[in-house]
Amino acid sequence: MTETGNGRVGTGRRRRGARGERLMVERAEFTSYYGRPILKEPTWSSVDIAGYFFLGGLAGAGSVLAAGAQLTGRPATARALKTSSALAIAGSAAALVHDLGRPGRFANMLRVIKPTSPMSVGSWLLAGYGPAAAGACASALTGRLPRLGTLATVGAATLGPAVATYTAVLAADTATPAWHDAHRHLPFVFAASATCAASGMALVASPVHEAGPARRAAVAACAADLAATEMMTKQLGLVGETYEQGKAGRLMHTARILTTAGALGAALLGGRSRTAAVLGGAALLAGSALTRFGVFEAGVASARDPKYTVVPQRSRMASRSEETDPAASA
Repeated sequence: MTETGNGRVGTGRRRRGARGERLMVERAEFTSYYGRPILKEPTWSSVDIAGYFFLGGLAGAGSVLAAGAQLTGRPATARALKTSSALAIAGSAAALVHDLGRPGRFANMLRVIKPTSPMSVGSWLLAGYGPAAAGACASALTGRLPRLGTLATVGAATLGPAVATYTAVLAADTATPAWHDAHRHLPFVFAASATCAASGMALVASPVHEAGPARRAAVAACAADLAATEMMTKQLGLVGETYEQGKAGRLMHTARILTTAGALGAALLGGRSRTAAVLGGAALLAGSALTRFGVFEAGVASARDPKYTVVPQRSRMASRSEETDPAASA
C-alpha cells in the first residue's frame, strides 16, 4: 500500500506520471523455505571434477606450447610437453569417468552429438584430442613415424584451446550462480590459468636454454589470469563474494600468490638457475590447480546460500522493469 501526497491511501501500484507516493510497507527481503537452499548443491566430487578441469587445461594449453616448441627448434621442450599433455588428458578422462561411476556412461555420450550441449561437445573433443595427443607423444618418445607425429601434434594443438576452456562453458551452463553468472569471463579465466599450468610444466621439464618462450608465456598468462579473475569477481557483484570468502576465497587468494610468485621467479631468475625455473614452474602449476578448486568451491557456496540466487534475480527484474516503465523508477 502507498500513501499519496493528499493523504489518501491507495494500492502499491503506481500510475504513470504519479508523484508524491511512498511505500507504507517495507519491501520484502529475500527468503526461502525455512532458509533451505533453493538450488541443489553440485553433486560432483571436488577432487574428480576440479581435477578434471585442471588436467584438461594443462593438456590443451600444453599441446599448443608443444607445437610452438617444435616449430622453433626446441625438441626437449616439445617432447616434455607432448608427454605431459598425453598423461594429463588421460588423467582428466579418468577423473571424469570416476565421477560418472561407470566407463560406459562416457561411451554412451558418443552415441549422438548435440551442438547445444557442452557435455556432448566436450565428449567429442576429448574423443578427438586424446588420440592426437597420445600419437604426438608416442612419436616424440620413440622417434618413429615423424610425419604422423607432426600431424598429430598439429591436430592436438588445433583442438587444445577448446579442450582447455570447454569445461568453463560446461560449468556456466548450470544454474549454479557463481558459474552461470560468470559465463562471459570464466572461459578467459580457464584459458589464462591453463596457460600458466602449461608454461609451468615447460619450466619444470625443459632445459634452461630452451625455456625462454615458456618464461615469457608464464608472465603474460599470470597477468591475464589476475586481470580476468578480478574482472569476473567485480562483474558478479554480490555473487562475487563466493570467490573472496570462505574456502573458495582462501583457495583463490593462495592461487594468486603462487601464480604471481611463480611468474616473477621464472622471469627474474629462471633464465640463470635451473632450480629457480623448477620452483617457479611448480608454483605456477600449483596456482593453476588451486584456481580450479577455488572456482569449484565458489560454485558450491553460491548454491548453498539462497541469497545468491534470489537477490541477483530481483535486481535483474527491477532493472528490466525500469527499462520498460521509466515512471516506476521516478
